[in-house]
Amino acid sequence: MKKFAAFLLVSSVALFAACGKNEPAPAAGSTDSAATNRIIVGLDDNFPPMGFRDTNNEIVGFDIDMAKEASRRLGMAVEFKPIDWSAKEAELNGKRVDVLWNGLTITDERKKNISFTAPYMTNHQIVIVGTNSPVKAKADLAGRIVGAQDGSSAVDAIKKESQIAASLKELKTFGDNVTALMDLSAGRLDAIVVDEVVGRYLISKRAGEYRVLEENFGTEDYGVGVRKDDAELLGKLDKTLASMKQDGTAARIATQWFGTDITK
Repeated sequence: MKKFAAFLLVSSVALFAACGKNEPAPAAGSTDSAATNRIIVGLDDNFPPMGFRDTNNEIVGFDIDMAKEASRRLGMAVEFKPIDWSAKEAELNGKRVDVLWNGLTITDERKKNISFTAPYMTNHQIVIVGTNSPVKAKADLAGRIVGAQDGSSAVDAIKKESQIAASLKELKTFGDNVTALMDLSAGRLDAIVVDEVVGRYLISKRAGEYRVLEENFGTEDYGVGVRKDDAELLGKLDKTLASMKQDGTAARIATQWFGTDITK
């Protein structure tokens, strides 16, 4: 009880200190990075190695380290907020987060609703099957159940190849790729389509259980998503990411997570 009372006291002091300024506090449930001098990053916290929770339940990952460094250079505090990734654009445009930074693929469809920084990484949509699967190529997926993360570019990539998509028995979507991979292991799926950086990281943890097809569902670029009306933040992020690439910081972070520099 004493600890709770102390917490209330500290919280009250912080609250009064924050409200002591003349400018009004931001409305609850909305973000304003310029007013608060912080940036709220929306992410899927089950998307290793880009952003996920470690054994201590701390959010870690390649994009997490990139966002921390970029925020430090911008002189802004950073907060990581797990969101429903299938509703990511609504979360951003509803001002519940300032950016989407978690292996977000740049697509023409998404560009209609949000802005993107320049690409910082190239990715492929790979097909993962069990080691002993008879599936050798995309054409072999006909009549089979394929899994992908709901709201991901993997779903868009499959649907883009209409002939393959129409031949599937079912395209089953999941809240995250880890669950999809578990269903593949359990035999409830015949294959999953997933971002290469994520898929190869996941299957490396269970060597010998999976195989990646030589064919994939296309190449794409990752970028940071920003609201269309937040041009100032977009410009700052572009400049900061460029400097991180130029001075080798982005390459260093990539090497720590992937063993090599895969940034663009």
